[in-house]
Amino acid sequence: MEKSGTTPICEDIDLNRFKNTVSTSHDDDDPSSQLPENVEIFSKIIESRIAKCNSGETPTRLGKMTEEESFFLEAVMHLSKLTNVIAKSPSGSTLLSRTNIVLKQAMTFMEEELRTLLEDFGGNSNSKVDKKSQIEDYPWYPPEVVIRMNRIATTMISAGFETACCQVYSISRRNAFYEQMKMLEFEKINVDDVQKMSWDSLEGEITRWINVARNCSNTLFLAERRLGESVFSASPMISQSLFNNLARSIVIQILDFAEAVSWTKRSAEKLFKYLDIYDTIRDLIHAISESLSINDCEHELKSEILATRDRFGDAVINIFNDLEISIKNDAARTPVPGGAVHPLTRYVMNYLKYACEYKDALEHIFKEHTATSPSKLKSSVDEAESESPHENVVAETTPLTVQLMTIMELLDANLEAKSNLYRDTSLRDIFLMNNGRYILQKAKGSTEVRQVMGDTWCRRRSTTVRQYHKNYQRETWGKLLQILNHDGMQVNGKVTKPIVKERFKNFSTMLDEIHRTQSTWVVSDEQLRSELRVSISAVLIPAYRSFCGRFRQYLDNTKHADKYIKYQPEDIETLVEGLFDGNPTSMARRKT
Repeated sequence: MEKSGTTPICEDIDLNRFKNTVSTSHDDDDPSSQLPENVEIFSKIIESRIAKCNSGETPTRLGKMTEEESFFLEAVMHLSKLTNVIAKSPSGSTLLSRTNIVLKQAMTFMEEELRTLLEDFGGNSNSKVDKKSQIEDYPWYPPEVVIRMNRIATTMISAGFETACCQVYSISRRNAFYEQMKMLEFEKINVDDVQKMSWDSLEGEITRWINVARNCSNTLFLAERRLGESVFSASPMISQSLFNNLARSIVIQILDFAEAVSWTKRSAEKLFKYLDIYDTIRDLIHAISESLSINDCEHELKSEILATRDRFGDAVINIFNDLEISIKNDAARTPVPGGAVHPLTRYVMNYLKYACEYKDALEHIFKEHTATSPSKLKSSVDEAESESPHENVVAETTPLTVQLMTIMELLDANLEAKSNLYRDTSLRDIFLMNNGRYILQKAKGSTEVRQVMGDTWCRRRSTTVRQYHKNYQRETWGKLLQILNHDGMQVNGKVTKPIVKERFKNFSTMLDEIHRTQSTWVVSDEQLRSELRVSISAVLIPAYRSFCGRFRQYLDNTKHADKYIKYQPEDIETLVEGLFDGNPTSMARRKT
């Protein structure tokens, strides 16, 4: 029946005649007259193809489906159908043995063919391109290879070789997926190793973990699902099952590392990486929900992911609670030199600034993981409304807003207590002004913080800073201006030299003392420093010029008049410009 040479046996066979024979056979038909011939023909087609491939006559590693291979797959399909017919025939034991042997050979052959296609034709196999390209192209297969894999898979499943087909595909794709993770520099680390790592080392591992998890969420899972849908297009339930199993094994490995991190000792410095992990897990939940079928596996896996995410949400809440406690307990016995911005203020505001870059995650965490006290929330809303009753602040007040307001209130109370360390009331106002201004500028300079706190809070904070400014102005310069008051300059209706001398002398003495003291005080914010100097000059210089214009004439002919009139009006501005520069020999100026 087979031609000589290398001509395929399929060229001598009228395949359509046998297709019709098989398709029109019924359970009650007596196939004895046709079965032996049909079995022999299809068996020889299959055996011939396998023999040629094994001998090297026909290359097995071709991506494109050849006519001969297509004929081979058809033969497997029909021999499988004949086997079903034979199995129901009481006299078909000999034929059944023959078909089983041939089909087993065909299964082994197709299994190896599918494995070869999966492993040798993936665009990423042994590729030397950069990691980003590998991820973007993953898992790239030429269209003709996908078609060929689809035909083989369809044939194997139809012929009863579903388990073998799925096993080959599953192992190959799982190995390929792990290779992608390895190229992203992710390695499995056990819980004990994570616990022993320094935070600096663990940060690097977390960064790699985030990269892997996000690539899984954004690219790899979707690519794997689409490949499976293409290869198993005739069996969507099998495709989904294979993807579910792969995704579950990968996700569990990803979660193992995250859970190990969640059990490490928490600290303030870990907040931002915790938030990165929280966001990454949220993306993973979305990816799993989009990709997995809605069944017990999906619900169970999603539940595990949520449990891990919630551990990080709880850790974030606890870190904020620790921050509140640390602010309350931050006592100091020595005031900051010159009334400068306190290190606690810098730390808290910079911490909140960076934290609010994760505003969306924090909003979600404080909404889902805390039960904000209704009275506390109402108190915050009422306070905001009292400042601006016509604004809709209620809709903008969230649990995160309440949390930040609580921290701000604790910081204010702490700074108020620290201000009492200064004996000089004016310096106390400078300290509160400096810190209040720093808090305001940090809040206004961060879009995220300003969105959380709201414009009403910023305006209220500005009013508070202005009040400190007024208090300082009144406490320091109000006393000096009293000396320049024209009241009390006359005795019995006449201005006398002794009174004039005393007033000028007292003014110069007090101004010298203010300059000597307050030139060592610090106002770091350039704009605030300029505002202070301008406001001082605006009230002091005109008052002194007026006083000089009215009373210096009484000392013009007096010997040593310059002993009493030490300063000219234009000298006052120079003195004021020397205020608030700090003392460079006793402290280092810190940048904002």
